[in-house]
Amino acid sequence: MSIIVWIVIGGLAGWVGNMIMKSDGGLVKNIVTGIIGALIGGFVMSFFGATGFTGFNIWSFVVALIGSIILIAIINLFTGRRTA
Repeated sequence: MSIIVWIVIGGLAGWVGNMIMKSDGGLVKNIVTGIIGALIGGFVMSFFGATGFTGFNIWSFVVALIGSIILIAIINLFTGRRTA
């Protein structure tokens, strides 16, 4: 069950992150971006003393979204893409 939660939350967070950062991507890219973003977001939140990805709830979505935005910004930095 937890892998399904990671895929659903990751897909949604990756999709919203791509919309915020005005990036393009398909379903698989959104899911991968969201899952890696959840890991990054969990690390960032633990650095600040907050809990990371905890399951199927709004907080986990926010953590994954923050991580997705950070990941997309890092990718754009290395690929030279700029957001409009």
